[in-house]
Amino acid sequence: MSENVVHLHKPTDPPSPHTAPTVLTVVPDTPPARPVPLWVRSGRAIKTGVTHERTKSTVQTVARHSLYTLNGGRIVTRRAWDGRTGSRYERMIRAAEAAGNLEAAEEWEERLQRFRAARHHRRMDLLHSPVEAAKGVAVGAGMSIGVLVALGVIMAISTGNVGDVITPLTATIDFIALLIRIVQIVWGPALTIGPFLALLALWSVGRKQQAAPNWALPANVRNGEGEPITPSIVVKALRDLGVPALARAIKEMGDAGASMLGPIRIAGCGVEVDVTLPSGVATNEVQGKRRKLAENLTRHEHEVFITIPEAARTVRLWIADSGALDEPIGPSPLVTDETLTANYKTGRAPWGQDLRGDAAELSVYQRHLLVTGLSNQGKTAALRALALWLALDRTVQFWIADLKGVGDWAPFDGIAKVLIEGPSDSHCIQATEMVEDAVEEMNRRIEAVRKDPSIVFPPLIVLVDEAQKAFMCPAKGEDGRPYGGAKATSRYFMAVREIHNQGRAVDVLMWQGTQDPTDQNLPKLVREGAHTRASLVVGTESQAEMALGAKAVNAGAAPHLLRQGLDKGTLVVASDGIAIPAGQSSITVRTHFIDDEPAAEIAARAKALRDGVATLHAIDRDEERDPLADVAAVIGDAARMRTDEVLKRLHALDTAVYREWNNVRLKRLLEEHGEEPKKSHGVMVVRRDDVARALANRDADGSTSAAE
Repeated sequence: MSENVVHLHKPTDPPSPHTAPTVLTVVPDTPPARPVPLWVRSGRAIKTGVTHERTKSTVQTVARHSLYTLNGGRIVTRRAWDGRTGSRYERMIRAAEAAGNLEAAEEWEERLQRFRAARHHRRMDLLHSPVEAAKGVAVGAGMSIGVLVALGVIMAISTGNVGDVITPLTATIDFIALLIRIVQIVWGPALTIGPFLALLALWSVGRKQQAAPNWALPANVRNGEGEPITPSIVVKALRDLGVPALARAIKEMGDAGASMLGPIRIAGCGVEVDVTLPSGVATNEVQGKRRKLAENLTRHEHEVFITIPEAARTVRLWIADSGALDEPIGPSPLVTDETLTANYKTGRAPWGQDLRGDAAELSVYQRHLLVTGLSNQGKTAALRALALWLALDRTVQFWIADLKGVGDWAPFDGIAKVLIEGPSDSHCIQATEMVEDAVEEMNRRIEAVRKDPSIVFPPLIVLVDEAQKAFMCPAKGEDGRPYGGAKATSRYFMAVREIHNQGRAVDVLMWQGTQDPTDQNLPKLVREGAHTRASLVVGTESQAEMALGAKAVNAGAAPHLLRQGLDKGTLVVASDGIAIPAGQSSITVRTHFIDDEPAAEIAARAKALRDGVATLHAIDRDEERDPLADVAAVIGDAARMRTDEVLKRLHALDTAVYREWNNVRLKRLLEEHGEEPKKSHGVMVVRRDDVARALANRDADGSTSAAE
């Protein structure tokens, strides 16, 4: 490390002649920066102060409360003016004329005439009131003095003192003098405080009405957070909807646009109001702008529902409280009440709650059922909740085909007489044959009723979950007829149609659950044969019409506007088996979710009511299984599947064979055929291609061995 030596004294030795002279270069100093002008610094300081959040907040607060007082005075003045003049009636007349309601205009004109006549009568009375008031004061004073003197005479007689005659009169005069002194003392402070109290009262009126510009209001009010629905808010939302005829009519009504509105009623977790539209405005013009109306009301689109009641030119708005629809509803009565029973004919299944928060109960008596929607939105849960309730009626029989095959319907083992579980084409074939057997049972019952009309058969529910698989099944029978399809040659399609046509007469009912409806996987004749049609969220309005029918969608049913993933279990239902408000063709129901464990407990209660049902599984458990083929079957069309999901499906496919299987056993199976599970995103999965390769290798090895 080098060190710098600083010499404190001048060197005395002469410089060596061989030493080169030191040359000093003088570098001029950097010129100092020019000072910032005072006006620039002042401007920056002012800008910083003006734009500071604290300054903005202070300005907003001062402006808000000042305008509360100013506009509160304007509101009080207007109320006083309305009370003393006929301006209120004139506004109502203009509003009724703008809305095209001439009867209401005539009624308000009659009220105006009565008001003017009563006002004239009061003014004429004022001409005579001073004389009458003077007479009243004189008579009152004379009577008061007479009473006091009479009281004094009574006191004088009682005490024997003549001076007591004027004692009551003197006491009254002293009391009046005391009141005058009190007024003299209070009058000065009252004159000082009175204006402040008046300003406070005006401020209170303005604050209650939020009478300030939007920029000056608090942030939560500007954002609409917690903002209650009032007539003025609804009218403003309708005015700004972008319908020219509606906006023009509301402007012509002046401040009386609220005359379009019926009373705002509390309805469950929101409010409901009927809006009578002015002449020239159609109901579908408002229906088509649901999102904009919701945003004008400071709500999300899914929090506003628009339906068409019976009254002409009227729309009914149901507006939820902010965030209320994101809160779960309570548990099903099936879970909380172990004494609950069912009755197929007279009972109603506790399915969930409507938007008002009232219980939504469904009658299933002689009604075919269709539940549809996108995948993983609660279709199976909604179907299973109805079936679990109905299972508590011991007379009801079930034939069930679960073409998903993951064990959702396993609790019905021991309740259903037929239980098919699996996603393969062979399961679809068995489901078709089950429905065809139901057709034969229906025909047998019909023939028996013809011979003896007094015969009563037990209800038979033929339930197919994931019915789109049956419609899309490509397999063909020995006669060449396809099992799936939407034509008259389709075995499944024709069997369902026959049950729809005649089944309800002998209590053979078809319940179907299907995904993502199209004309291919849910033919028109089948979906229109269901008496109760319910839809979870679907992708498009055309799918909503397939699910519920064009009439229901045109009247406001909108399952395509539900939120995928967020509105799970929310159904739009079109049925005469559920209470629907008058004039509407559908109702929105938030269904109760019953998890697997409570479902098993309810099923156990149902089994206890029955004598014991031997469930027939379409695949014989005694036959020798092919585990590798079963793995391929449960994977289906999926490119990969988690190993725990594969095991769950194998267990549902055949509980007796695969009850003890685990990840190790599944891995050993694949390793025996040269494959093994692999990881995908850190999770063990089984790939469809690996299983197909293992099957191909096994078949090739078998062919080679046979040739040898």
